[in-house]
Amino acid sequence: MSEHIEQQPDLTGNSTAATPIPDYETIQTEHYRAKYAGFWTRLWAYTIDLLVLSAISGIIIKPIFRVAGWEITNPSFFFFSTYKVTILILMLLYFALMTKYLQQTVGKMIMGIRVVAKDEGKLTWGSVIFREVIGRFISKMLVIPYLLVLFMPRKEALHDLFADTVVEHEHSYEKEMVVDYRKRIEGQQLQDGTII
Repeated sequence: MSEHIEQQPDLTGNSTAATPIPDYETIQTEHYRAKYAGFWTRLWAYTIDLLVLSAISGIIIKPIFRVAGWEITNPSFFFFSTYKVTILILMLLYFALMTKYLQQTVGKMIMGIRVVAKDEGKLTWGSVIFREVIGRFISKMLVIPYLLVLFMPRKEALHDLFADTVVEHEHSYEKEMVVDYRKRIEGQQLQDGTII
């Protein structure tokens, strides 16, 4: 085994025996992973989703409200109307159910991106609710958390950070170099705790 010898200092001031430091070899391997979806791709997907929700609202929700005789516009002293609450519930259900069961909404399907868990496991209800309900609410109130996508290495928005998710392209990959350090063993090999 090739080793470097380094003199270890003794705290008492006496010199000590040389301690061997093993050599290590560096192994680099290429790894391909899905490319993270950037700000503009995600913005276009979200815009498409808003168009889908607007169409559902115009084709289904508004006619139901008109037939029932309910107000679609709210009086100026109310912040929420029955119609706005209905649209909010529709929006939350749309994003939560589509993300949980398909990992993507219609906008994400068109743009070729999907939501995945960071640990590459299945999306849980907890992570979906944190991402699509709590995280989006905070992001909409402050607006700036959406801009995190521009600066984060994995292109995560605040709601992605809350839910431990990332948004990645389905069919676009990028090369990643993985560096591994292994102890170099020469001559004598260690096998089952014994030197051969």
